[in-house]
Amino acid sequence: MVLGVLIFTTMGTNKFRCEVCIAFNGRTACRTAGASTEAQAVRAATENACAQIASGVTDTVACENTTPQSVIWVTHK
Repeated sequence: MVLGVLIFTTMGTNKFRCEVCIAFNGRTACRTAGASTEAQAVRAATENACAQIASGVTDTVACENTTPQSVIWVTHK
């Protein structure tokens, strides 16, 4: 029962899902994320991509403030 509720609530809140590609310090990463708003989805995907290519707090903040190379909408309700 708990698993069903968890799956239902998780799937119901991700109205927007996108793939974001970020280039930072000569490295590139693409990640997909979903959220209840467009801005939250882009932000989550950006943070996930930057986690792969940035190291340390300063680089991570700089990476997360970099304009994405691309944003591809997978789901846009």
